[in-house]
Amino acid sequence: MIIILTPIIAVVLDNLSTHSPAALYQTFPPAEARRLVKRLEFHYTPKHGSWLNMAELEFAILSRQCLGRRLPDPTGLQREIAAWEAERNRIRAKAHWHFTTTQARSKLRRLYPA
Repeated sequence: MIIILTPIIAVVLDNLSTHSPAALYQTFPPAEARRLVKRLEFHYTPKHGSWLNMAELEFAILSRQCLGRRLPDPTGLQREIAAWEAERNRIRAKAHWHFTTTQARSKLRRLYPA
């Protein structure tokens, strides 16, 4: 007996209304959309997910510091990203938030019940 496993692709998205399987049906013919939906596993972030902001910031920094130039091949790309990541970890780079807890509690009163 031969079992062929189709890899599932985990897709992390925000809660924007266009980010849904229905968007694939609007873009592709039904058979192709159905084929794609079967391979995708959707993970929606919390509406107020600050971790997503941190991930977006990190990708922006990666793009600016490492990917803003032409790289010869996938192996070179992997090597450059690994070196960039090692340096970020070595210096213990952190996100510097300018939005304090006090400001959040004031601005988002309805989310922080008294």
